[in-house]
Amino acid sequence: MNETGKPSGGNSADLVVYGKIFTSENQTVEAFAVKDGRYVYAGDRKGARAFIEEGKTEVIDHTGKGLVMPSCGNGHAHYFTGHAMPMVGTVVGGQDDVDKFLKEIVPAAVEKAKANGIKTVFGFGWNYHTFSKNMPTRQQLDAISTDIPIYFADEEGHKGLVNTIALVNAGIMKEDGTVLKTEIRGGEIEIGPDGTPTGFLKEQAGTYVRSFLDNDRLFSVDVAKATIKTIQDQMLSEGYTMYMDGWSQYFFNDHFYQAARQVDEAGDMNFILGLSYEIESWMNVDKTLAEADAVRKYATDHVLTNWIKLFMDGTVEGGTGFVDPLYPDGHQGLVNWTEEETTDITRKANEKGLSMHIHTMGNKAVNQCVNAFVSGGKDEMRNTVVHVRNVDQSDWQRMADHNIYATAGMLWHNMPSGAADLLKPLVPEGMEDKSYPMKTYFDYGINVSSHSDFPALSGCPDDPFGIMEIAVTCVHPTVKGDPWWYDEHLTREQALTALTINCAKQMFIEDERGSIKEGKYADFLLVDKDVLSCPADEIHTAKAQATYFEGKKVYSA
Repeated sequence: MNETGKPSGGNSADLVVYGKIFTSENQTVEAFAVKDGRYVYAGDRKGARAFIEEGKTEVIDHTGKGLVMPSCGNGHAHYFTGHAMPMVGTVVGGQDDVDKFLKEIVPAAVEKAKANGIKTVFGFGWNYHTFSKNMPTRQQLDAISTDIPIYFADEEGHKGLVNTIALVNAGIMKEDGTVLKTEIRGGEIEIGPDGTPTGFLKEQAGTYVRSFLDNDRLFSVDVAKATIKTIQDQMLSEGYTMYMDGWSQYFFNDHFYQAARQVDEAGDMNFILGLSYEIESWMNVDKTLAEADAVRKYATDHVLTNWIKLFMDGTVEGGTGFVDPLYPDGHQGLVNWTEEETTDITRKANEKGLSMHIHTMGNKAVNQCVNAFVSGGKDEMRNTVVHVRNVDQSDWQRMADHNIYATAGMLWHNMPSGAADLLKPLVPEGMEDKSYPMKTYFDYGINVSSHSDFPALSGCPDDPFGIMEIAVTCVHPTVKGDPWWYDEHLTREQALTALTINCAKQMFIEDERGSIKEGKYADFLLVDKDVLSCPADEIHTAKAQATYFEGKKVYSA
């Protein structure tokens, strides 16, 4: 500094920001300074003024205009598939019924595929509860097309509808109707009264059939690069600059990995992308682990490739979550892996430097994962359970003791009034009015990050402030039901912690990102509302006025 207290030489900042600034380091400050993409100061206004050089330093005064905070992270989402679907296939509206599906949507999808020279009809989005009253059959899909495989996933991605040729290509049946397989491990092939598959597939039976589609042509590297651009546009507009992808070889190739590296090398990636390689229960584990290890060659500073994804179970409301006690009709749900297998995969993955990222909904699935992580995992690998609808009381302390992380569906911690009565015949006793805990993670010191699971939102918001309002009030901002399991609500500061620094910790980047602190990259938001003090039912109206990544404005409203 010179005698006036102003910076001399190269000590001036590129940017100084004033305002109410939540750092995610348990404090609020008045200002910060940024140089070469990193914070060089965070504190009071007087200290920040010393970094200003007239004509060189940009100054933003956000005082009284809202909140300044670290940019957010999404601990588990499927932006990849959500944005790829309209490019490669057909999206079914949540309100579309079976009649429209068969008469309009599928025929148009077949024409689209044939016109583009793609040997697969692929779609996504039908509503199980709407379709279950009159589930389409393979014979009805055959009436539309017998020479090109048809696959339509439901809105959760856990069920599929296919025609006969798709089943024939997968070796489940012959064209003459001879049945070759009646089950796929971790899934269910529905069998009709005639003893043959109906074309309705659940869980891993669906992923198995999808693996036989024309995936390389369906999802090319060029399509993947275009997808990344649309992902980035959505994320930055909502205030996200970190995202953990929930299934990065969804199309059973490494094209998303290749594309991500190419986009980053071109200097066009303005967010941190975490990629997870999924092992299906019907796959050869050792072979797939080797493939997951091999795609780490695509890693860059912004592309992280160090996760293994498993599906432990399905969904509790859908009857496929792995639960205890049993469902009202006496079944326990679907479980894709034994505890011994999960332990073995965890051990092998952690030894390779790969962390576990496991879809768990039912409390029994959570318990099995905790057992596997404790027995086979390394605590420093931050093995993670994902979604987590219910947790046994005995598992909380073990999660804390063994550094087991959670990325939780905070946005699903709400229900419309009367939902408990509607859920009573569908879910195990005691789970009707309790789902997706939040506060208990903080009580036990467990790192919990927020996720949206986009596009499987079940009508909930994807943006961080819509999610934050649900976490704070336990009420959906538009449904306006009664507060849901209010004992598990979060404070505003806790909600922002789950949306920022805790997501960075989940992705092993907390030393570089996730909070406003000297030395870290300057990833931050100018928010148009002070979500720390505004009325709680107005939090969801907050928007990112501007998003900054490494000190550069990458989105402006």
